[in-house]
Amino acid sequence: MMRFKKLNILFYAGQDDGAANENTGTAFLMNKNNIYWLMQLSGWILFTILNLLALAVFGKNTYHDYFTWAFVCFTGLAFTHIYRGYLKKNNWYTLSLKKMVARVVSSSVIIGTAMYIFGFMFNYAIGGFNAGEYRIVNTVFTAMNLSFVIFFWSLIYFSAHFFENYKRVEIESLIWEAAVKDFELKTLKSQLNPHFMFNAMNSIRALIEVEPKKAQTALTKLSNLLRYSLKMERTETVPLEEEIKTVADYLELESIRYEERLTYSINVDPLSAKIELPPMMVQTLVENGIKHGISKKTQGGKIFVNSHIANSMLIIQIRNSGRISEEDIKHSKGFGISNTKHRLNLLYGENASFTINNTAEDEVLAEIKLPTGGKINESTYYR
Repeated sequence: MMRFKKLNILFYAGQDDGAANENTGTAFLMNKNNIYWLMQLSGWILFTILNLLALAVFGKNTYHDYFTWAFVCFTGLAFTHIYRGYLKKNNWYTLSLKKMVARVVSSSVIIGTAMYIFGFMFNYAIGGFNAGEYRIVNTVFTAMNLSFVIFFWSLIYFSAHFFENYKRVEIESLIWEAAVKDFELKTLKSQLNPHFMFNAMNSIRALIEVEPKKAQTALTKLSNLLRYSLKMERTETVPLEEEIKTVADYLELESIRYEERLTYSINVDPLSAKIELPPMMVQTLVENGIKHGISKKTQGGKIFVNSHIANSMLIIQIRNSGRISEEDIKHSKGFGISNTKHRLNLLYGENASFTINNTAEDEVLAEIKLPTGGKINESTYYR
């Protein structure tokens, strides 16, 4: 005969595939689905063994009881797997705590009752039915006990899922922080090119004996560049006029080295002088224009920096002699291009743009457009 009243063993299994994150990898190289099945099968097998041992210890039982409890445990495994698929399909993880608890409790009662009914039917089918064993109190108690087992399974499942989610968010946050730090490092390295520093100091040294006053002026401009670079290290935006002063100092220093091979012009609309933009952005593009354009031409070249306002947008144009390959344009190669696009996107989203193209006059035109109203995003870049 079948005695459901002897079911007093708690369930320990049913963890979600969220029990481990496949992105972090495990010592056993198992993916999340394998971990789910390992926990699901081992949990229900352990549950079955404990209940069969309980049947053997407490009272006299027939083989019908053992087979029936084994069948009930099998239905528990099947029902919880179906239950898992249903709650994943309906995305219960996003529910409020109140709604989630209500659904889990009701589902536990339904599944627990279904397990009892299936067990009763199986016991009847194999000839173990004994009407004296099916009193109301025993029936309700056993169904509630099975419902508690399913509720406990749900508790483990959702705990594993939320733990995995928490760890994944934590890992993604660490990856993002590392990427930002790497980006900042690249930016700081790009702000004042070591080769430029070396060349500038060599140029100043050469001037000291022949033109000491000019060397002193050049040294002052170089110190201004260094001071600006350090000052702007943790600053999101600066007025355009400050950026242009730095660009002017940079071009003045480069003109010492290139002499007649470098001609430059800066034309800034007074209305745009106070508008803010990311620091060192124009300077980096000017530096790239000289490095990849003018320096490669035997006769040298020209570089022009202009700014104006149109349709509530600040437009900055940098023109330099030379050409840029179509592949570099298409794939945003070169840190000056990718850096500019990324920084504009961080601060202004889709409201700002950056383009760089060859013109018909054997020139490269780089153009920055950003809203005069300022940034729309709080950047994590400079925090």
